[in-house]
Amino acid sequence: MATLLYRLGRSSFRHRRLVALLWVGLLVLCGAGAAALKGPTSTEFSIPGTESQRAIDLLSERMPQAAADGATARVVFAAKDGAKVTDPAAKAAVRTTVAALGEEPNVASVVDPFDARSVSADGRIAYAQVTYTVTPIEVTEEMRDGLAAAGQAARDAGLQVEMGGSATETIPEQSATEIIGVGVAAVVLVITFGSLIAAGLPLLNALLGVAIAMSVITAATGFIDMSSTTSTLALMLGLAVAIDYALFIVSRYRHELEEGREGEEAAGRAVGTAGSAVVFAGLTVVIALAGLAVVDIPILTEMGLAAAFAVVVAVLIALSLLPALLGFGGRRVLGGRIPGLRGDRTGDGREPAGARWARAIVRRPVPVLLAAIAALGVIAIPATDLRLGLPGDEIASPDTTQRKAYDLLSAGFGAGVNGPLLVVVDAGKAGAAPAAAARFAGEIERLPDVAAVTAPVPNKAGDTALLTVVPKSGPGSQATEDLVAEIRDRADATGADAMVTGQTAMAIDVSDKLGQALAPYLALVVGLAFVLLMLVFRSVLVPLKATLGFLLTVAATFGAVVAVFQWGWLAGLLGVEETGPIMSLLPIFLIGVVFGLAMDYQVFLVTRMREEFVHGATPRDAVVIGFEHGARVVTAAAVIMIAVFAGFIAADEPMIKMMGFALAAGVAVDAFVVRMTIVPAVMALAGHAAWWLPGWLGRILPNVDVEGEKLRGVLAGAPAPVADREPDPARV
Repeated sequence: MATLLYRLGRSSFRHRRLVALLWVGLLVLCGAGAAALKGPTSTEFSIPGTESQRAIDLLSERMPQAAADGATARVVFAAKDGAKVTDPAAKAAVRTTVAALGEEPNVASVVDPFDARSVSADGRIAYAQVTYTVTPIEVTEEMRDGLAAAGQAARDAGLQVEMGGSATETIPEQSATEIIGVGVAAVVLVITFGSLIAAGLPLLNALLGVAIAMSVITAATGFIDMSSTTSTLALMLGLAVAIDYALFIVSRYRHELEEGREGEEAAGRAVGTAGSAVVFAGLTVVIALAGLAVVDIPILTEMGLAAAFAVVVAVLIALSLLPALLGFGGRRVLGGRIPGLRGDRTGDGREPAGARWARAIVRRPVPVLLAAIAALGVIAIPATDLRLGLPGDEIASPDTTQRKAYDLLSAGFGAGVNGPLLVVVDAGKAGAAPAAAARFAGEIERLPDVAAVTAPVPNKAGDTALLTVVPKSGPGSQATEDLVAEIRDRADATGADAMVTGQTAMAIDVSDKLGQALAPYLALVVGLAFVLLMLVFRSVLVPLKATLGFLLTVAATFGAVVAVFQWGWLAGLLGVEETGPIMSLLPIFLIGVVFGLAMDYQVFLVTRMREEFVHGATPRDAVVIGFEHGARVVTAAAVIMIAVFAGFIAADEPMIKMMGFALAAGVAVDAFVVRMTIVPAVMALAGHAAWWLPGWLGRILPNVDVEGEKLRGVLAGAPAPVADREPDPARV
């Protein structure tokens, strides 16, 4: 492979104008295709194979007026102390609001609180239940504005009006975060290289690659039903890995120039060696993202495949366009240095910081290894208390209308009103549903955590009926999860088929489905990556160490997330106002993203170590020299990622804050503790055994020559560089 990529790098450098023109032409073509073929994005959300989804599908067929998957809103009215919502003026204002809500577009029904007896015992609080004909993800900003405006009559009458429920939840839009991320990346690249030209090439490379990938994804919406959120992960990761891959190749190109080689030869060697690492690093990311399909939630599959495509584009553009851009830059990639910044050279005869750090580790690998593992173990302890869920209004900021509505309802009616359950009874024959549903309602009423059960509502055919169950506990509590399980266990008491659905049950089912998929997903991505890394490094220990190190990263990251967002440690410092269960989507999402980036760092660091070892360095020399050349690149890449992800911690939305913290913590732990501390310690301890591969396995596995040993043989007859650097044993 190294030889093939070497030729590709030289060819792109030599024919740079043609290569650049082809990529620009492709960008224009993809942009035109996106403009011409772009279709509407889908807002449908489904969780195939779950009971709640089967119930929704049944209701959509037999009782479409129920809008079981429709968004809901709870409009809460509260009178001032000493007053009641049942006072004539207040009651009239509430009914005016209810009438206005009924006139809003896409509203299926509004339940008058006085007709439904949705008034608290003290008469101070009441609520109207609003059901929409569209799903929560389809609720527009105009609908939410209309919902808020409808309550003005009640506010004018002196009532407090607050609104909660799925219809009030906004989907976070793409903001300036990506622009901020590019700005942070630019600063880090300038510091890393000490050169504006060298820093600009990875950014230009990344922006062009992301533009092409996003254009293709946009054009695909004209042929495929695709969620409106599909492109989010593709944009984030496409930008991230494109900068990382270009950073690695540019760094190697600068090294080859400093060795005295001409530009074309330097580009060929950079792509042949660093480019090989980029290919396999990209493959590990693609495996992690495409593996999201095993979860069997369509929106996750779409996001994973779209992001995987963006990574493939990033790899292709790094291998072909980047050497062409290096051709335009030439030796100026070394020039234009900014005063005060040394780039990746010390300039004063001192040993680079990366080499000093690696040397300190290889001198005392055992205490370093034990200390690092112990530290991660301590951080991981809270993960034993990990509780997954889909938190709602109960963890919203106290100053939001959603949280105020939740608290008012809890005070007036109990927390369970915020998350009612829908029970669908399918009798299988006309006229049998009302009796079967009535029997089941009596069975449910006897359960300890049930506050109320409504009378059954049958469809016209009488073969299906709908019950509403109000739990005593809140929608995100363990007690409510247990209640859903109990109702499902007693479903045979109806003499018919009974299923539990509704927003709360759907959240529980999503959490269960994601929890069950976690182990298969982890096994898939880790197993495939293990095989891939064994192919790259021709070693058993290196991929084993890489995967075990990643598991340490996951455990420590989950521990940190639980400590902050579930236990409340450092909550004030990070702006976490309420604690609760960890979002059920987070583990899968975290594993996919962090695993891909972690394997990037693993490949970047260890391929250079293997290259030095294969070319004759001792195992410890190889660790120090390889770390010296790879550490600065990995540090820069990790700092860029941490800064971008940490920016989300400032978000007002708790879920976005949680995801930003988890991703930033995961990258920090993996890059600086696992890859840059544990990896060199283990490699130093293993010595020659680190590169051991059973003979029979070595004969089966193809030799992809990532380290460029075959390439060195091809180039053996080439003229020697001006200043050929040899490892200095005295420095180790």
